[in-house]
Amino acid sequence: MPKAAAPNGIFIEYDVMGNPTHPPLLWVMGFTAQLIAWSEEFMQLFVDQGFFVIRFDNRDCGLSSKFDGVVVDTNAVIKAALLEDTVPEVPYTLSDMAADSMAVLDDLGIAKAHIIGASMGGMIAQTIAIEYPHRVQTLTSIMSQTGDPEYGQPSPEASAVLFEPPPTDRAAYIEGSVKYTTWQSQKYFDPEVVKARAAREFDRCFYPEGAGRQLAAIYASGRRSEKLKQLDVPTLVIHGRDDTLITPSGGERTAAIIPGALLLMVSDMGHDLPEPLWPVLLDSITAHIKRNF
Repeated sequence: MPKAAAPNGIFIEYDVMGNPTHPPLLWVMGFTAQLIAWSEEFMQLFVDQGFFVIRFDNRDCGLSSKFDGVVVDTNAVIKAALLEDTVPEVPYTLSDMAADSMAVLDDLGIAKAHIIGASMGGMIAQTIAIEYPHRVQTLTSIMSQTGDPEYGQPSPEASAVLFEPPPTDRAAYIEGSVKYTTWQSQKYFDPEVVKARAAREFDRCFYPEGAGRQLAAIYASGRRSEKLKQLDVPTLVIHGRDDTLITPSGGERTAAIIPGALLLMVSDMGHDLPEPLWPVLLDSITAHIKRNF
């Protein structure tokens, strides 16, 4: 797969699906999640609708550049951010990750794209819209939030799982992946599907070291709300009613402050993209994009 050269010597792994002459969709994945978290089967649905699909690994994840050995006091960053105190220096922020995203478009020679982000990827997508509005045709923010600590905070149970270090043994990692049921769509939870996904992720790139730096980037980037209030980009916000990792108020807040934003609250959806809900997501995203060609 190709790599895009981003600022400061960073290289971003990406892949594409579909006809490059068709409208481009840049899919931005979330915290520690590799590009394969946007499943090929889900992406193919958009290709079949006449779109050019672009997926990539965020820095410190998957096959993109990693900051091996760079230490960050993530707990200190989170504490300072929540208290709105001076945040310790971090290796990078969401703005740097937004610049990585633009490097992918540059490598493909794409001036403007429809930007779709989930979870941390939604935060990056919002940052792209704020800092590179001329590159954004539409914005879709899925199961994300605005950086305001009053909204979208995880439940205690989800927070405990999020901060628990993953097993380093392959078999234990795969078996342990079912713990993520705490924030996934309960109605559609299938342990065998979850384990198969975990196996693919582990075999492609197991890199837990990047988690602390990505989490620090989220908190160090602070609030986006005032800048989102000035946004002039057609925006769709999608959030699961059953999300316990980024609770629904995160999506509701996002839609409330972005001018003209549409909000879709999805019943029986947690912090994941279960296959039975793909038709709902496909229809809402494609309709949003086609309204704003």
